[in-house]
Amino acid sequence: MTWTMPAEFSPQERVWMAFPRVGNTLGDDAASADLARDTWAAVANAAAGFEPVTMVVDPSAVAEARKRLSNEIELVEAPLDDYWMRDIGPTFVVDEDGALGAVDWTFNGWGANAWATWERDNRIAQTVAALAGAEHLPSPLVNEGGGIHVDGEGTVLLTETVQLDPRRNPYATKERVEWELRRTIGATRCIWLPRGLTRDYESAGTRGHVDMVATFAAPGRVLLHWQNDPSHPDHRVVREVREVLEQATDAAGRRLEIIELPAPQTLRDEDGFVDWNYANHLVVNGGVIACGYGEPEADERAAAILGEIYGRDVVTIDARPILQRGGGIHCITQQQPTSVTP
Repeated sequence: MTWTMPAEFSPQERVWMAFPRVGNTLGDDAASADLARDTWAAVANAAAGFEPVTMVVDPSAVAEARKRLSNEIELVEAPLDDYWMRDIGPTFVVDEDGALGAVDWTFNGWGANAWATWERDNRIAQTVAALAGAEHLPSPLVNEGGGIHVDGEGTVLLTETVQLDPRRNPYATKERVEWELRRTIGATRCIWLPRGLTRDYESAGTRGHVDMVATFAAPGRVLLHWQNDPSHPDHRVVREVREVLEQATDAAGRRLEIIELPAPQTLRDEDGFVDWNYANHLVVNGGVIACGYGEPEADERAAAILGEIYGRDVVTIDARPILQRGGGIHCITQQQPTSVTP
Protein backbone atom coordinates (compact mmCIF):
# COMPACT_ATOMS: atom_id res chain seq x y z
CA MET A 1 0.00 0.00 0.00
CA THR A 2 1.23 3.48 -0.90
CA TRP A 3 0.23 6.50 1.14
CA THR A 4 0.40 10.04 -0.24
CA MET A 5 -0.08 13.37 1.52
CA PRO A 6 -2.31 15.61 -0.61
CA ALA A 7 -1.27 19.22 -1.04
CA GLU A 8 -2.93 21.72 1.25
CA PHE A 9 -4.61 23.37 -1.74
CA SER A 10 -6.39 20.09 -2.59
CA PRO A 11 -10.08 19.57 -1.69
CA GLN A 12 -10.66 19.18 2.04
CA GLU A 13 -13.16 17.40 4.24
CA ARG A 14 -12.65 19.59 7.30
CA VAL A 15 -10.20 21.51 9.49
CA TRP A 16 -9.11 20.26 12.92
CA MET A 17 -8.04 22.58 15.75
CA ALA A 18 -7.40 22.45 19.51
CA PHE A 19 -8.69 25.10 21.89
CA PRO A 20 -6.40 26.91 24.37
CA ARG A 21 -6.32 25.63 27.93
CA VAL A 22 -4.58 27.02 30.98
CA GLY A 23 -0.88 26.22 30.89
CA ASN A 24 2.59 27.55 30.08
CA THR A 25 1.72 28.81 26.61
CA LEU A 26 -1.48 30.61 27.55
CA GLY A 27 0.21 32.70 30.26
CA ASP A 28 -0.96 34.01 33.61
CA ASP A 29 -2.44 37.37 32.61
CA ALA A 30 -6.23 37.07 32.29
CA ALA A 31 -6.58 39.68 29.55
CA SER A 32 -3.81 38.12 27.47
CA ALA A 33 -5.31 34.66 27.95
CA ASP A 34 -8.71 35.87 26.79
CA LEU A 35 -7.10 37.48 23.75
CA ALA A 36 -5.51 34.16 22.85
CA ARG A 37 -8.82 32.33 23.23
CA ASP A 38 -10.55 34.97 21.10
CA THR A 39 -7.91 34.65 18.38
CA TRP A 40 -8.08 30.85 18.22
CA ALA A 41 -11.87 31.17 18.01
CA ALA A 42 -11.63 33.83 15.28
CA VAL A 43 -9.56 31.48 13.13
CA ALA A 44 -12.00 28.61 13.71
CA ASN A 45 -15.04 30.75 12.99
CA ALA A 46 -13.45 32.10 9.80
CA ALA A 47 -12.55 28.60 8.57
CA ALA A 48 -16.09 27.42 9.33
CA GLY A 49 -17.32 29.88 6.72
CA PHE A 50 -15.67 27.66 4.09
CA GLU A 51 -15.82 24.09 5.42
CA PRO A 52 -16.55 22.03 8.56
CA VAL A 53 -14.33 22.59 11.59
CA THR A 54 -13.83 20.23 14.53
CA MET A 55 -12.32 21.64 17.73
CA VAL A 56 -10.65 19.36 20.26
CA VAL A 57 -11.19 20.86 23.73
CA ASP A 58 -9.67 19.92 27.06
CA PRO A 59 -12.48 19.30 29.59
CA SER A 60 -11.23 22.29 31.61
CA ALA A 61 -11.76 24.66 28.67
CA VAL A 62 -15.19 23.61 27.38
CA ALA A 63 -17.07 26.60 28.83
CA GLU A 64 -14.55 29.08 27.38
CA ALA A 65 -14.77 27.39 23.98
CA ARG A 66 -18.55 27.25 23.81
CA LYS A 67 -19.02 30.95 24.45
CA ARG A 68 -16.64 31.91 21.64
CA LEU A 69 -17.18 29.36 18.88
CA SER A 70 -19.86 29.34 16.22
CA ASN A 71 -22.59 26.75 16.63
CA GLU A 72 -21.43 25.30 13.32
CA ILE A 73 -18.19 24.10 14.91
CA GLU A 74 -18.12 20.58 16.31
CA LEU A 75 -16.57 20.25 19.78
CA VAL A 76 -14.99 17.03 21.01
CA GLU A 77 -13.44 16.62 24.45
CA ALA A 78 -10.00 15.13 24.99
CA PRO A 79 -7.19 15.88 27.47
CA LEU A 80 -4.60 18.33 26.14
CA ASP A 81 -1.26 19.71 27.21
CA ASP A 82 -1.10 22.42 24.56
CA TYR A 83 -3.08 23.36 21.47
CA TRP A 84 -0.97 23.47 18.31
CA MET A 85 -2.98 21.00 16.24
CA ARG A 86 -0.62 21.12 13.28
CA ASP A 87 2.08 19.60 15.46
CA ILE A 88 0.23 17.36 17.90
CA GLY A 89 -2.42 16.12 15.49
CA PRO A 90 -2.01 13.61 12.68
CA THR A 91 -0.80 14.31 9.17
CA PHE A 92 -3.54 13.00 6.90
CA VAL A 93 -2.73 10.89 3.85
CA VAL A 94 -4.69 8.86 1.29
CA ASP A 95 -3.94 5.55 -0.41
CA GLU A 96 -4.33 4.52 -4.06
CA ASP A 97 -8.05 3.92 -3.56
CA GLY A 98 -8.65 7.21 -1.77
CA ALA A 99 -8.94 5.73 1.72
CA LEU A 100 -7.86 7.99 4.58
CA GLY A 101 -4.81 7.41 6.74
CA ALA A 102 -3.42 9.45 9.64
CA VAL A 103 0.32 9.56 10.26
CA ASP A 104 0.98 9.73 14.00
CA TRP A 105 4.45 11.23 14.34
CA THR A 106 6.25 10.76 17.61
CA PHE A 107 5.88 14.03 19.49
CA ASN A 108 8.24 15.16 22.27
CA GLY A 109 7.45 18.82 22.81
CA TRP A 110 9.41 20.19 19.84
CA GLY A 111 12.62 18.53 20.94
CA ALA A 112 12.01 18.10 24.66
CA ASN A 113 11.84 21.80 25.49
CA ALA A 114 12.21 22.36 29.23
CA TRP A 115 8.90 24.25 29.45
CA ALA A 116 6.86 21.72 27.46
CA THR A 117 4.74 18.77 28.55
CA TRP A 118 3.44 16.28 26.02
CA GLU A 119 2.08 13.13 27.68
CA ARG A 120 -1.50 14.00 26.69
CA ASP A 121 -0.63 15.71 23.41
CA ASN A 122 1.23 12.61 22.26
CA ARG A 123 -2.11 10.75 22.20
CA ILE A 124 -4.11 13.36 20.28
CA ALA A 125 -3.10 12.17 16.81
CA GLN A 126 -4.52 8.70 17.52
CA THR A 127 -7.68 10.25 18.99
CA VAL A 128 -8.20 12.45 15.93
CA ALA A 129 -7.48 9.54 13.59
CA ALA A 130 -10.22 7.49 15.24
CA LEU A 131 -12.70 10.38 15.11
CA ALA A 132 -11.92 10.92 11.43
CA GLY A 133 -12.31 7.23 10.62
CA ALA A 134 -8.71 7.11 9.36
CA GLU A 135 -6.28 4.22 9.51
CA HIS A 136 -3.79 4.93 12.29
CA LEU A 137 -0.22 5.01 10.96
CA PRO A 138 2.32 5.34 13.80
CA SER A 139 5.79 6.61 12.98
CA PRO A 140 8.94 6.46 15.11
CA LEU A 141 10.15 9.72 13.57
CA VAL A 142 9.96 12.67 15.93
CA ASN A 143 8.35 15.24 13.67
CA GLU A 144 5.58 17.81 13.59
CA GLY A 145 3.17 18.84 10.87
CA GLY A 146 4.67 22.33 10.84
CA GLY A 147 8.00 20.78 9.86
CA ILE A 148 6.85 19.68 6.38
CA HIS A 149 5.12 21.16 3.33
CA VAL A 150 4.20 19.06 0.27
CA ASP A 151 3.15 19.71 -3.31
CA GLY A 152 0.91 16.63 -3.46
CA GLU A 153 3.09 15.10 -6.18
CA GLY A 154 5.89 13.65 -4.08
CA THR A 155 7.91 16.75 -3.15
CA VAL A 156 8.38 17.84 0.46
CA LEU A 157 10.03 20.93 1.92
CA LEU A 158 11.74 20.48 5.29
CA THR A 159 14.61 21.97 7.28
CA GLU A 160 17.85 20.41 8.43
CA THR A 161 17.37 21.74 11.97
CA VAL A 162 14.06 19.97 12.67
CA GLN A 163 14.09 16.34 11.54
CA LEU A 164 17.86 16.13 12.10
CA ASP A 165 17.62 17.82 15.50
CA PRO A 166 19.54 15.64 18.01
CA ARG A 167 16.91 16.47 20.64
CA ARG A 168 14.30 14.98 18.33
CA ASN A 169 16.04 12.23 16.38
CA PRO A 170 19.57 11.71 17.73
CA TYR A 171 20.37 8.92 15.27
CA ALA A 172 18.76 10.47 12.21
CA THR A 173 20.45 10.95 8.87
CA LYS A 174 18.93 12.48 5.78
CA GLU A 175 18.72 9.02 4.23
CA ARG A 176 16.77 7.61 7.20
CA VAL A 177 14.42 10.59 7.36
CA GLU A 178 13.78 10.45 3.62
CA TRP A 179 13.02 6.72 3.82
CA GLU A 180 10.42 7.32 6.54
CA LEU A 181 8.86 10.23 4.67
CA ARG A 182 8.54 8.05 1.58
CA ARG A 183 6.84 5.35 3.67
CA THR A 184 4.44 7.67 5.48
CA ILE A 185 3.59 10.57 3.16
CA GLY A 186 4.81 9.33 -0.22
CA ALA A 187 7.69 11.80 -0.52
CA THR A 188 10.01 10.94 -3.41
CA ARG A 189 11.90 14.24 -3.45
CA CYS A 190 13.02 16.00 -0.28
CA ILE A 191 14.20 19.60 -0.52
CA TRP A 192 16.25 20.30 2.58
CA LEU A 193 16.29 23.96 3.54
CA PRO A 194 19.17 25.03 5.79
CA ARG A 195 17.12 26.52 8.63
CA GLY A 196 14.05 28.46 9.72
CA LEU A 197 13.50 32.00 10.99
CA THR A 198 15.75 33.44 13.67
CA ARG A 199 13.21 33.78 16.46
CA ASP A 200 12.22 30.16 16.03
CA TYR A 201 15.51 29.17 17.69
CA GLU A 202 14.72 30.88 20.97
CA SER A 203 13.45 28.92 23.97
CA ALA A 204 9.79 28.86 22.92
CA GLY A 205 10.54 28.03 19.30
CA THR A 206 10.48 24.90 17.18
CA ARG A 207 14.05 25.31 15.93
CA GLY A 208 13.18 25.76 12.30
CA HIS A 209 9.66 24.82 11.21
CA VAL A 210 9.36 25.26 7.46
CA ASP A 211 5.78 26.54 7.69
CA MET A 212 7.08 29.89 8.95
CA VAL A 213 9.31 30.27 5.89
CA ALA A 214 7.95 28.67 2.73
CA THR A 215 5.02 26.70 1.34
CA PHE A 216 3.81 25.24 -1.93
CA ALA A 217 1.01 27.20 -3.58
CA ALA A 218 0.90 24.76 -6.51
CA PRO A 219 3.20 22.08 -7.92
CA GLY A 220 6.37 23.85 -8.94
CA ARG A 221 5.40 27.10 -7.20
CA VAL A 222 6.72 28.14 -3.76
CA LEU A 223 5.67 31.10 -1.63
CA LEU A 224 8.68 32.41 0.32
CA HIS A 225 8.74 34.75 3.30
CA TRP A 226 10.86 37.74 2.32
CA GLN A 227 12.57 40.15 4.70
CA ASN A 228 13.94 43.22 2.89
CA ASP A 229 15.42 45.06 5.87
CA PRO A 230 19.13 44.19 6.25
CA SER A 231 19.01 45.05 9.96
CA HIS A 232 16.79 42.01 10.60
CA PRO A 233 18.71 38.70 10.88
CA ASP A 234 16.11 36.99 8.67
CA HIS A 235 17.33 39.16 5.79
CA ARG A 236 20.22 36.72 5.48
CA VAL A 237 18.16 33.63 6.35
CA VAL A 238 15.60 34.02 3.57
CA ARG A 239 18.34 34.56 1.01
CA GLU A 240 20.01 31.34 2.09
CA VAL A 241 16.68 29.58 1.73
CA ARG A 242 16.05 31.12 -1.67
CA GLU A 243 19.44 29.99 -2.92
CA VAL A 244 18.59 26.37 -2.09
CA LEU A 245 15.14 26.65 -3.68
CA GLU A 246 16.61 28.17 -6.85
CA GLN A 247 18.94 25.20 -7.24
CA ALA A 248 16.31 22.56 -6.44
CA THR A 249 14.04 20.51 -8.66
CA ASP A 250 10.81 18.87 -7.56
CA ALA A 251 9.69 15.25 -7.88
CA ALA A 252 8.65 15.89 -11.48
CA GLY A 253 12.03 17.40 -12.35
CA ARG A 254 10.76 20.99 -12.54
CA ARG A 255 12.65 24.06 -11.42
CA LEU A 256 10.68 25.98 -8.81
CA GLU A 257 8.98 29.30 -9.36
CA ILE A 258 9.56 31.39 -6.23
CA ILE A 259 7.07 34.07 -5.21
CA GLU A 260 8.11 36.44 -2.44
CA LEU A 261 5.72 37.33 0.38
CA PRO A 262 7.16 40.59 1.80
CA ALA A 263 7.35 40.81 5.59
CA PRO A 264 5.50 43.49 7.57
CA GLN A 265 7.46 46.64 8.45
CA THR A 266 7.64 45.85 12.16
CA LEU A 267 11.08 44.47 13.00
CA ARG A 268 11.04 44.11 16.78
CA ASP A 269 8.75 43.71 19.75
CA GLU A 270 9.54 43.72 23.47
CA ASP A 271 11.25 40.33 23.13
CA GLY A 272 13.48 41.08 20.15
CA PHE A 273 13.31 40.55 16.40
CA VAL A 274 9.87 39.33 15.34
CA ASP A 275 9.10 36.35 13.12
CA TRP A 276 5.97 37.91 11.62
CA ASN A 277 5.33 36.38 8.21
CA TYR A 278 2.55 35.65 5.73
CA ALA A 279 3.82 32.23 4.65
CA ASN A 280 2.08 30.72 7.69
CA HIS A 281 -1.49 30.64 6.39
CA LEU A 282 -4.30 28.09 6.15
CA VAL A 283 -5.72 27.12 2.77
CA VAL A 284 -9.37 25.98 2.87
CA ASN A 285 -11.98 25.14 0.25
CA GLY A 286 -12.46 28.36 -1.67
CA GLY A 287 -10.49 30.47 0.78
CA VAL A 288 -7.30 31.34 2.63
CA ILE A 289 -7.15 32.29 6.31
CA ALA A 290 -4.17 34.66 6.49
CA CYS A 291 -2.15 36.15 9.32
CA GLY A 292 -2.49 39.87 9.88
CA TYR A 293 -0.25 42.09 12.02
CA GLY A 294 -2.14 45.36 12.41
CA GLU A 295 -0.35 46.90 9.43
CA PRO A 296 -3.08 47.66 6.87
CA GLU A 297 -0.78 48.25 3.91
CA ALA A 298 1.35 45.14 4.46
CA ASP A 299 -1.64 42.96 5.42
CA GLU A 300 -3.59 44.03 2.33
CA ARG A 301 -0.58 43.50 0.07
CA ALA A 302 -0.13 39.97 1.38
CA ALA A 303 -3.85 39.22 1.04
CA ALA A 304 -3.76 40.42 -2.57
CA ILE A 305 -0.80 38.14 -3.37
CA LEU A 306 -2.42 35.12 -1.68
CA GLY A 307 -5.76 35.80 -3.36
CA GLU A 308 -4.18 36.02 -6.80
CA ILE A 309 -1.93 32.99 -6.37
CA TYR A 310 -4.60 30.66 -4.98
CA GLY A 311 -7.59 32.19 -6.77
CA ARG A 312 -9.54 32.14 -3.50
CA ASP A 313 -11.10 34.58 -1.07
CA VAL A 314 -8.76 35.72 1.70
CA VAL A 315 -9.81 36.36 5.28
CA THR A 316 -7.16 38.09 7.40
CA ILE A 317 -7.08 37.51 11.17
CA ASP A 318 -4.85 39.51 13.54
CA ALA A 319 -2.43 36.73 14.42
CA ARG A 320 -0.15 38.60 16.79
CA PRO A 321 -1.46 36.73 19.87
CA ILE A 322 -0.58 33.46 18.10
CA LEU A 323 2.88 34.61 17.02
CA GLN A 324 3.59 35.80 20.57
CA ARG A 325 3.10 32.20 21.67
CA GLY A 326 5.40 30.70 19.07
CA GLY A 327 3.44 30.02 15.88
CA GLY A 328 0.87 31.21 13.38
CA ILE A 329 -2.49 30.30 11.87
CA HIS A 330 -1.07 27.32 10.01
CA CYS A 331 0.41 26.03 13.27
CA ILE A 332 -2.93 25.88 15.09
CA THR A 333 -4.84 24.12 12.30
CA GLN A 334 -4.69 20.81 10.44
CA GLN A 335 -6.56 20.03 7.23
CA GLN A 336 -8.22 16.68 6.53
CA PRO A 337 -8.27 15.99 2.80
CA THR A 338 -11.29 14.70 0.95
CA SER A 339 -11.24 10.90 0.81
CA VAL A 340 -13.53 7.90 0.40
CA THR A 341 -13.63 7.53 4.18
CA PRO A 342 -17.08 8.59 5.46
